[in-house]
Amino acid sequence: MRKKVTPRVARLLLTCIGLSAVIGLSCIEPAQAAGSVDFTALEQGIVKEVNLARTNPAAYASWLRGQRQYYRGKLMRRPGEAPVRTQEGLAAVDEAIRWLEKHRPAGALGTSRGLSLAARDLVAPQGASGGIGHTGPDGSTPSGRIERHGQWESVIGENVAYGQRTARDVVAAFIVDDGVPGRGHRTNLFNAAFHVLGVDCGPHSTYGTTCAITFAGGFREKPGP
Repeated sequence: MRKKVTPRVARLLLTCIGLSAVIGLSCIEPAQAAGSVDFTALEQGIVKEVNLARTNPAAYASWLRGQRQYYRGKLMRRPGEAPVRTQEGLAAVDEAIRWLEKHRPAGALGTSRGLSLAARDLVAPQGASGGIGHTGPDGSTPSGRIERHGQWESVIGENVAYGQRTARDVVAAFIVDDGVPGRGHRTNLFNAAFHVLGVDCGPHSTYGTTCAITFAGGFREKPGP
């Protein structure tokens, strides 16, 4: 049985992907509107991609190696997509590849409806307002949003991404963590202390799309009405 830790001494691992932090995030052209994005499919895909990365990091290393061809200095140009200006260019991609090749697989994460609702509590209002970050337009914090929907155990965390339209790009962006000292998003994705996650994605008035992942060491759902 995992030891339960009170909120007073538990750790909250916060990382947020903004314009300077996601394989890209400084687009040369205006961000695309959400358009025909199937957000339910995107959410389901993110769960699969997170667990693929955790259980088979070498597979992600191989895919990232294939992305190297699209970089010219700090500019990434993939066919049919708007070019993206990164902070570190290939240096961040190559560092991620080396890290993945050495990293031992971690366990797959289960899903939690309550954690997904907590993610939605950030995604929906923030998408409408056009803001970024971990503080919601209503002043809510990650721990506050999570605690609306149940009781968490041991440790919690949150990753937020803006502008990606595929599950692979969301998760790869967290892994590469371009421009982020300490690679905190990657740390959250591979943290062995996490056992469950929740995901929500939606339209964003500034960046087209946004996705939030909430993590916990354990989570007890709040009973329904």
